[in-house]
Amino acid sequence: MAIQQDSPANARTTLSSSTPASTVDPAEIAKFSKLSNEWWDPNGKMAPLHKINPLRLTYIRDAACRKFERNVKSLNCLSGLRILDIGCGAGLLCEPFTRLGAQVIGVDPSASNIAAARLHADKGHLSIDYRCTTVEEMDVRERFDIVLAMEVIEHVSDVGTFLNRCAAMLKPGGLMVLSTLNRNWKSFALAIVGAEYVLRWLPRGTHRWDKFVTPDELAHHLRDNKLAITEQAGVVYSPFTDRWSLSSDMDVNYMVVAEGM
Repeated sequence: MAIQQDSPANARTTLSSSTPASTVDPAEIAKFSKLSNEWWDPNGKMAPLHKINPLRLTYIRDAACRKFERNVKSLNCLSGLRILDIGCGAGLLCEPFTRLGAQVIGVDPSASNIAAARLHADKGHLSIDYRCTTVEEMDVRERFDIVLAMEVIEHVSDVGTFLNRCAAMLKPGGLMVLSTLNRNWKSFALAIVGAEYVLRWLPRGTHRWDKFVTPDELAHHLRDNKLAITEQAGVVYSPFTDRWSLSSDMDVNYMVVAEGM
């Protein structure tokens, strides 16, 4: 596969040319590999992800259309854009973005997740470049218009190193979109105790509260990589409508869009 490169003048000077140490946590990979066969079951253990996925998709699509001046109502509004989905799982975001015209590369360190992603894409006759790898192992000369790290950074072993490598894959003028969980008493009560132990939305042990990332910490890591947050929103669940929606409340789940400074 040909690698899309930028000129040396556009390369980020802060990144070492050597491959950094992996930020993959083997325990986290093993945890999600066990769920590989359930990724596409909307009523299974991934049901919460299926419920929140339309909101994630809309948030990313709208941000991309604003940035790249596309008609959000167009069925191919992301045509010509290259998207890297890091920690793609079995492709819940990769498939809809491919249908919107984007060239999507989905990477995940779990071989069973990638196998499930390829199988599902084949059934839908979708051409998606799935790779069983990590962002640290990718060639930094390969650049993308949009880099996604959705529900990923709270599972890596070193947030700073991980985001440094993510930023290196971004084209000048590109977008990075991230979602994660805030770290405070409210997120412990709702995301750990409530979601995993009381409501059992997620398998116990899915998250570690100490690995959650506050908005200030995330902004600091992004600034270190010459990226600034341009949009941010909380993501909240309503038990009355059984729906997720955007909110100014970033106490638990939140998403951000970042661009080069």
